[in-house]
Amino acid sequence: MGKAVSNSGLGLFRATGIYVGAILGSGVLVLPAIAAQVAGPASLLAWALLLVFCTPVAFSFAEMSRQQPDAGGIATFVTRAFGQRASVVAGYLFYFAIPFGAPATAVIGGEYIAHAMGGGRETALIAAGLILAAGFLSNAVGIRVSSKLQLLLMVLLVALLALAVAVAAPYAKAENFVPFAPNGYWAVGGAASLLFFCFAGWEAVTHLAGEFRHPERDLKRATWLTLVVVGVVYIGLVAACVAVLGPELAGSSVPVAELLAKGLGPAAAPVTAVAAAVLTFGPLNTFVAGASKLGARLASDGVLPRTLARGVAAGEVPCVSLAALAVMTFLSFALAAVGFLSMEFQIGAASACFTAVTAFGLAAGVLLLPRRTAAWYGVIVAAVVMLVVLLYSGWALLVPAVLGAAALLVGRLYLKPPVPQLSHGRSVVNS
Repeated sequence: MGKAVSNSGLGLFRATGIYVGAILGSGVLVLPAIAAQVAGPASLLAWALLLVFCTPVAFSFAEMSRQQPDAGGIATFVTRAFGQRASVVAGYLFYFAIPFGAPATAVIGGEYIAHAMGGGRETALIAAGLILAAGFLSNAVGIRVSSKLQLLLMVLLVALLALAVAVAAPYAKAENFVPFAPNGYWAVGGAASLLFFCFAGWEAVTHLAGEFRHPERDLKRATWLTLVVVGVVYIGLVAACVAVLGPELAGSSVPVAELLAKGLGPAAAPVTAVAAAVLTFGPLNTFVAGASKLGARLASDGVLPRTLARGVAAGEVPCVSLAALAVMTFLSFALAAVGFLSMEFQIGAASACFTAVTAFGLAAGVLLLPRRTAAWYGVIVAAVVMLVVLLYSGWALLVPAVLGAAALLVGRLYLKPPVPQLSHGRSVVNS
């Protein structure tokens, strides 16, 4: 008799919604302008190169997740490749990056919503707080419920961004691409280091692989669909920003809003507010889902307080880990709101941590993937590029360095070394 297949878990389209939500985030609302400040119209090359670079990253993570779907995600890959102590470092870098990245993501969305509504900083902070609360509350009801909502929101988002490009297209000018690289082509590297914030997310979904209904089949299919959607949206939207806004792009704080205003006039405000809210909620929902599951896994391994381990199994809600993340995130948000932390610091710290985690996962892929295959060569190239991007992080490298040192200390204190055992008269070591 055939094996019964459970209808529980994430199907292909809901899984794709989670993937797209992880990658397509609020960074696209502001980073086209910031990248244009650094590299001019040549910043388009940075977006394109990062998209190409993300392809082997995405598929290597999908393949490793397919081999062993587990809430540990990259930490599990690193355990298999380098041992449990190294996995604690990868796990800490991802879990504790959320309190830095989530408030910054929410504030970016909040500022766009405030701009659309004609409000000021207070409106932006209220909107950001509501978005943060929505991200944590949606995960409190479970990933299988929140994934349905996210799929609907991602469809709406892609439609809104397509509308932005379509209505602004008649205002495009070829001369806005000249000079193409006013700061030289080396500046493209600096732009790429900033833009990685828009391409992080593949690592977040690895922690949710165990929630997929058919991970052995749908992980790769969802990856392909996500690459297509993200590529079309990012390149189309950024090209439209450069072509329509021209020199004004570098000085804009709300480039997508200005793009919509060109074609829709006053009607752009509500469209911008909805797009900003959806762009912000998507990655927040996925990253919080992945990190809360990871926290439960780390706790079950003994390197976070044991009480956080509740809900580590597939289909369960890691409620204590989720609550701990919420407390840290809202504390970071409050410190930013009163001016103690800057958004630049939060983005830089989160980007450095996620870049380091991705580099860690790729290094594991070099050992875990079949040698001399296309995927293996791709992951080597991606790992080298990721290390170069990491070096552009500058001062922000202090944050993953501190977290890494803390993880090594915890690993030394709480993880026991492998115990030699006798087997058939010989001493062997458990791996």
